[in-house]
Amino acid sequence: MDLQQRYDRLKMGERGAILSIAAYAVLSAVKLIAAFWTGSEALKADGWNNATDIVASVAVLIGLKLARKPADGDHPYGHWKSEGIASLVASFVMTVVGLQVLFEAARKIFAGGYDSPDAAAAWTGALCAAVMYGVYRHNLSLARKTNSQAVMSAAKDNLSDVLVSAGAVVGIVGAQLRFPWLDPLAAVAVGILICRTAFGIFREASLHLSDGFEEETIRRFKQVVLSVEGVAGVRKIQARNYGNNAVVDVTLLIPAERGFREAHEIATKVENALKYASKEVYEVHVHYEPV
Repeated sequence: MDLQQRYDRLKMGERGAILSIAAYAVLSAVKLIAAFWTGSEALKADGWNNATDIVASVAVLIGLKLARKPADGDHPYGHWKSEGIASLVASFVMTVVGLQVLFEAARKIFAGGYDSPDAAAAWTGALCAAVMYGVYRHNLSLARKTNSQAVMSAAKDNLSDVLVSAGAVVGIVGAQLRFPWLDPLAAVAVGILICRTAFGIFREASLHLSDGFEEETIRRFKQVVLSVEGVAGVRKIQARNYGNNAVVDVTLLIPAERGFREAHEIATKVENALKYASKEVYEVHVHYEPV
């Protein structure tokens, strides 16, 4: 895959972020208005969750746009890691929202004096959950096509919002069945789900930004290298992520009787084999030693 195709994948990923922003803007307005008229604490928490998700989605969109910038003097490897930074920002925003929702819901529970919300709140929550599930399926498919960490984070956030809305509906219905305390309790569950999703996004983004890499993928890369004719062994192999790309560093062991030209050809074959084995491999640095 050439450089332009990689940039095109990032541009495709921007569509997911734009769709999320549009969906969150509409759904947050609908939920907050409905919560005001129906008196549902769970629906209000869900609405504020969507409102702040707009900020997270904007961060993802900015990260994708920055990642498309070509390499320059300050960024010789390009701006690919902007995706990870965007995911990190999104996780921080979600954490703040989750804690705020938890605080407000807990305050409501301890204050007592529960009122059952209007049944329209449940229908509003159910409809919004269905819409957000459609957005989630679209962004999940897009994330898999583009292998974009930022778009996958957005898709996970979308799924979290589906679960949040479903939890809110359960709480509202429970409140209608003469258990009014279920409405603020559902808001607590909403806050916990938001924080849990935020932590998962933070953990994955931190792994990428700190040059972490999956051990199983490293082992697979090593097997690909060893399958190349002329390679006697692998002294060291490492890899790191740059956005949705992987850069591999490998030190080969090549029989000492092989000439310099032949050793160079073997190294080129290793580079091509790794790029063929995984479309995510963006660059391969090969060093070889005699054995």
